[in-house]
Amino acid sequence: MSTSTEPPRRADAVRNRRLALDAATALLTEPGVSLTVEAIAKKAGLGAATVVRAFGGKDALLDAAVSRLLEPVVQHARDLLAETTPTQALRIFLRELIAFQAAHYAINDQLGGLDLPATTALRTDLVRAVEEMIDGARRDGAVRTDIDPAIITTLIGQTALAVARTQPPSQELTDAYLTVLLDGLRP
Repeated sequence: MSTSTEPPRRADAVRNRRLALDAATALLTEPGVSLTVEAIAKKAGLGAATVVRAFGGKDALLDAAVSRLLEPVVQHARDLLAETTPTQALRIFLRELIAFQAAHYAINDQLGGLDLPATTALRTDLVRAVEEMIDGARRDGAVRTDIDPAIITTLIGQTALAVARTQPPSQELTDAYLTVLLDGLRP
């Protein structure tokens, strides 16, 4: 006996939802693409009304797509905290965060002002994980204590995003950024 209050979805509705979600996720990797319902529908091979019906609106669709991308990033941050020192976790994670941001342009460019509760929760979890890395590195004596952790988190987030936007992407720039940042944070 099922305890779900939602009626089961038809197979075509499930397929359409998956196609729309896959299309939105793919579009998040394309620089300069407008994340409209029409663009998502075209990429999915569906009609705009079908895309809206599958999710109830653009915000819900983009929330599902972005959270699908962010969930493994947040989990990896947690895994790094459990598997290595906070300082190692911070270095490894920042490199991966820059690569993620470089690969998913539209997440920051086009999602402002949308109602994205799952994405907002995951971003909060991501910031919390980075704060835990910073706090642990401070306790270990690897990060200076004279700068407010919230400022360090903002500094990391904003500058990492700027490095990630560099075109073409540059591993040399990422390495230089991490060296300068982490050397500057050392006591």
